[in-house]
Amino acid sequence: MITRGFHRRRDTTPGDRLPPGQYLERGFPVLSAGPTPKTPLNEWTFTIAGAVDQERSWTWEEFQALPKETPTVDIHCVTTWSKFDTDWEGVSIDTLLDGVEPLGGYVTAFSDGGYTTNLPVEDITGGRAWVVYGFDGDDLEPEHGGPARLLVPHLYFWKSAKWVRGLFFTEEDDPGFWETLGYHDRGDPWLEQRYQGD
Repeated sequence: MITRGFHRRRDTTPGDRLPPGQYLERGFPVLSAGPTPKTPLNEWTFTIAGAVDQERSWTWEEFQALPKETPTVDIHCVTTWSKFDTDWEGVSIDTLLDGVEPLGGYVTAFSDGGYTTNLPVEDITGGRAWVVYGFDGDDLEPEHGGPARLLVPHLYFWKSAKWVRGLFFTEEDDPGFWETLGYHDRGDPWLEQRYQGD
């Protein structure tokens, strides 16, 4: 599904910020595999579970009280658009895992609406990933994944799961929604890892 804000302007910028095969997008395209879920904030929780030494869960109010960060990052969609200098607000995965020991090397992000995506633990730790609830100085809009989405900017944007509700750690890599349909398990835009076998 492609909705408003999608402009296929082929504006490529020389330099080391635009991965191969990408073009620079001025807007913020909205692409979703299904309808936008509606979750009241008083029913929202975020959970860390699976192969960890202890499980954790936060309500929306508890999550908002965690130390926040404001990363400014470039993002890259597998459909070939990139957007530079996007401003976010949220909680680092490192903060969420403080005091939690992952016992497996992989994680599945799961979302309202049934969406999942798989990632190696090293791709969401070390200051590389966040759960964000703000964009460009405002609350994150539902069409862009609000109330909260995963943000993993060094991978293709389908790995930054919209409407995220938790992380489930596993010992083996378990392909998510798009990965079972042929998309790459890791999705590094600099290696053009769009599809299985890339």
